[in-house]
Order: sequence, then structure tokens, then C-alpha cells
Amino acid sequence: MLKMTTGDRVMSITIYIVLTILAFVTFYPFWNALVISFNSGIDTMKGGITFWPRVFSLDNYEIVFQDSRILNGFFISILRTVIGTATAVMFTAIFAYGMSRKELIGRDYYMIFCVVTMFFSGGLIPTFLLIRGLGLFNTFWVMIIPGLVSVWNMIIFRTFFQGLPAGLEESAKVDGCGYWGTFFRIILPLSGPVIATLSLFTAVYHWNDWFSPSIYISDQKLLPIQTMLQQILSSNIMTEQMAQADSTAAAHMQKLKSVSTKSLSMATMMVATIPIICVYPFVQKYFVKGVLVGSLKG
Repeated sequence: MLKMTTGDRVMSITIYIVLTILAFVTFYPFWNALVISFNSGIDTMKGGITFWPRVFSLDNYEIVFQDSRILNGFFISILRTVIGTATAVMFTAIFAYGMSRKELIGRDYYMIFCVVTMFFSGGLIPTFLLIRGLGLFNTFWVMIIPGLVSVWNMIIFRTFFQGLPAGLEESAKVDGCGYWGTFFRIILPLSGPVIATLSLFTAVYHWNDWFSPSIYISDQKLLPIQTMLQQILSSNIMTEQMAQADSTAAAHMQKLKSVSTKSLSMATMMVATIPIICVYPFVQKYFVKGVLVGSLKG
């Protein structure tokens, strides 16, 4: 074991201090929002809430979960994330497998067309007209179909497929497998790390996306939780809106008086954020291999 010099010790201590400060700066806003969500709304309006709730209260979460709009938005977000992630990863993987075949005629030209779309788009208005012309406006599928294929994810998939031993596919062809059989029986089972990583990235996108539903959906029953949260954060009359939306609001007026817009916003933010955070530990071990695969081969 090498003996550390005084300079090495100073450098190590400095690095640990800097990393600790960065970790604190990164984590504190989330922790503060969590603390405020468990604090009494009236007390929150006084300010000064830092590391611990000053007046602990569950009224914020109780009101949030009593609002049928929040629960419906939560369900829509879950449905969108599950369906959107599964379909996007599958369609993108199929597309990438085709693009990775050397026998594909015009493969280089197709690749150029795909890359161009990463830098240029039609803009919001043409996209809106296209969505409306396809009959997707104000439907659940407007959050799914436009994101079925990601060029960036396709490139990562394609690079990973090209790095697999050619002998695997040759053996599959000898055994009578066609392209579909080879893809589903050989390629996909070997693509666990990249599938897990890109599935997480896709799921985070679907869960956090609030902009596209706010543009293409006007039906309140189809809005995901993030779009509702954005509307709540931009509104100064949240408690009044909840009271009007709740058919039993009269029975909860006392609790509504004990909360504030900020405390309710933080509680809603926690409800919308924590589920997707819980997914990270399950796929963390795949990150390095899955993300860096695109840098191994151009």
C-alpha cells in the first residue's frame, strides 16, 4: 500500500470537503421542500423553515389526497410512464436493430436523415397542426405516439448492437432464426444494461414532462400530475380551487384554513417527485455500462 504524502492528504481532504458541499447544495432544496410539506401552512407563511418542521402537520397531504384531480393526474402519469416507456424502448430498439444491419441498403443516408432531426424541428405551430391533423389532439395517445422513437436512444442502441459478436447472429441463422427471431431471442436478452438505462431515462422524461400535455390537452381528466403541479405552482388561489373541486369541501374548510398555497405546493411536489426517485436504486448498477456504451464505438 502506497504511503500518502502530506500533499496527497491535503488534496484528498479538499476533494471530500468540496464534494460534501456540492452534495449539500444539491440535496438541501429537496429536503427543504419536504420539510415545508410537513409543516403547518399558517406557520410556513411566517418563513424561517429550514431543516425541520416547526409545527408538524399532515393536513397538506390529507388535502392533496382528497383532491380527486390530483389522484386522477397521478394515475394518468403512471399510465403514461408505463405505456410510454415500454413502447418507446421497444420501437427504438427495433429501429436501431435495423439500422445496425450492414446489409441495409442506404443505411448511411437513413442515419443522416435521423441525425438532422436532432438539430432541426418544424417548430411548435407546425407540430401542433400535425398533431391536430392526426386526430391526436386532446387524447391520451398524444403523450405516447410522438415519443415512440428517440434518435439519441436509437444511436446508443445501434452502437450496442454493433458491438455484439457477429457469431451470435450467425449461429441463430444456422438454427433457422430470421431477423425477428434473432432480435427477440438473442439480441434483446443480451441488451439488459442498455435497456435498463434507456428505460429509466425514458421513464423520467414521461414522468416529468408537463409542457406537451399543457399544449395538446385541454381535458382536465387527461392531465398528468406534473402538468397539474405546474398549474398549481403558477396559481395563487390553490386552496380556493381545491375547495371548489371537492364535493365535500364544506367538511374540510377548517383544514383548508390551516394550510397555505406554498405548503400545498410542496406537498404536491413531493407526491409527484418521490415515485420516480424510488426507481433509481433498482437500475443504478446498469448506468455506467449502459450510458458509456455509446462512447465505445462511433
